[in-house]
Amino acid sequence: MAEPTDDLNMEETSVDETGTAETSAPTAVAEKPAGSSARTGKLSAQELIRAFEAEQLKSDLPEIYVGDTVRVGVRISEGNKERIQPYEGVVIAKRHGGMNETITVRRIFQGVGVERVFLLHSPQVAAIKVERRGKVRRAKLFYLRDRVGKATRVKQRFDR
Repeated sequence: MAEPTDDLNMEETSVDETGTAETSAPTAVAEKPAGSSARTGKLSAQELIRAFEAEQLKSDLPEIYVGDTVRVGVRISEGNKERIQPYEGVVIAKRHGGMNETITVRRIFQGVGVERVFLLHSPQVAAIKVERRGKVRRAKLFYLRDRVGKATRVKQRFDR
């Protein structure tokens, strides 16, 4: 026969076959620690987005400036295989900041200018390596689009 002895105490006393009374531990629901509610569904939408973006930020990115020649390793999945393809060119523009930072890389491929925009913190970008620093005086190098051949070269900078 099990009877609760006290509503506030929440201890139960039970009698087994031998007739001796045993007192069990409290059966009330244990309280959750105060810190765990911050990680569960109690976050607002903005806090959830901030937490997700903080996880996605890469910390090993080099200092990239406009005019630099960079080699970007791009992840390409072909079927069930994944490989990293390098894309080398001159950074002609940088946009945004933080999580949304992008660079525009221009290269000449088979006589045709090709530009690609890379989201720096994207999982598709495996690695970025700065091959050489460029000495430029503008924030955007769109004038390189009109130039052909040796005129597209950017002087090298040695102080960075």
